[in-house]
Amino acid sequence: MSADTTTPAKVPPPRQAPPPPPVAKRPSRDRSSAGTPWLLLAPCLLILALVMGYPLVRLVTLSFQKFGQSQLWGFQPAESVGFDNFAGVLGDGEFWAVVVRTIVFAAGCVIFTMVAGMLIALLLQRVSGWVKTLVNIALVASWGMPIIVATTVFKWLFDADYGILNAILSKLPGVDLVGHNWFASGPQGLAVIMLLVVWGAVPFVVITLSAGLTQVPAELEEAARLDGAGAWGVFRYVTLPILKPIIVMLTTLSVIWDMGVFPQVFVMRNGHPEAEFQLLTTYSYDRAFVVNDYAQGSAIALLTVLLLLGVVAVYMRQMLKIGEVE
Repeated sequence: MSADTTTPAKVPPPRQAPPPPPVAKRPSRDRSSAGTPWLLLAPCLLILALVMGYPLVRLVTLSFQKFGQSQLWGFQPAESVGFDNFAGVLGDGEFWAVVVRTIVFAAGCVIFTMVAGMLIALLLQRVSGWVKTLVNIALVASWGMPIIVATTVFKWLFDADYGILNAILSKLPGVDLVGHNWFASGPQGLAVIMLLVVWGAVPFVVITLSAGLTQVPAELEEAARLDGAGAWGVFRYVTLPILKPIIVMLTTLSVIWDMGVFPQVFVMRNGHPEAEFQLLTTYSYDRAFVVNDYAQGSAIALLTVLLLLGVVAVYMRQMLKIGEVE
C-alpha cells in the first residue's frame, strides 16, 4: 500500500458580507437657516406691501363707499353704500360694451403679437449671424423706446394732414387716402392703436421665443424629417410641444399687459378718448377723474383686477398641467 503523497486542496475561507454602510445622521435643521429665505425676501415683500398694499386696500375701500369731490375735499364724510357701486356698474350697458371692446382689443393684440413674434423668431433661425445681430439690435431699440415717444411717432405716421402713411399708400394705383382720418371711426382708430401695441410687444416675444428655439434638439427635428414630416409637421409635432410652456407664459403676460393698455389710448386721443375708444382702463379713469365719481371708478378698476385674476388662474392651471406631463 503506497503512501498518499497528494496534498489536500486548500479551501478558501468563506467570504464575509461587507459591513453595512454607516447610516448618515440627518443634520438637524437649524431654525435660523429655515428663516433665512424669509429674511432675504423681507425687503422685497416690504416694498411690495408699501407700493401695492395701500393702493389696493384703498381701492377696495373706495369701491364700497360713496366718494365724490365733496368727500375728497372733506366737506362730507365718506358713506358706506355696500354693493351699490358694483350694482350701478354692472347694470350699465355702457360698461358691458367697454368690456366686450376691451376683450376684443386684447385678443387681437395677443394673437397678432404671438403670430408675428413666432414668425420672426423662426426666421431669425435661418439667417446669417450679422443679419440676426442687426435685427436683434432693432428689436431691442424698439422695445426700449418709451411708450409716449412711440405713440407720438404713430400719431405722426397716421396723421390725416401730414401723415407719411397716407402719402405712401396714395401712390398705389387706385388708392386715394390723402386727408384720410384714421380716427374718424372707432374700429379704424383702435386698429391703429392695436398696431402700436403689437409693435411694442413683438420684440419681447421674439427674443424670448428665440431663446426657447435654441433648446429644441436638432436630432428630433432631423428624425421627424426622416420620417417624412414637412416643415409644418416638424413645427407642430416637435417645436411647438417643446415651446408650449414659453408660449403659455408669453400669452398670459400679453393678455395682462394688453388688458391694461392706457397710455397708448390716452395719448393718441389727446387725453380725451371718445366713447368708441374707451377701454376698461380709460373708462375707469374717466369715471374717477372726469366725472369725479371716485367710488365707481374704483369699482370698475376692482372688477378689472378680478377679471385679470381669472386669466392668472387659467395660466396657473395650464402650467400645473404641463408640470404633471413632464
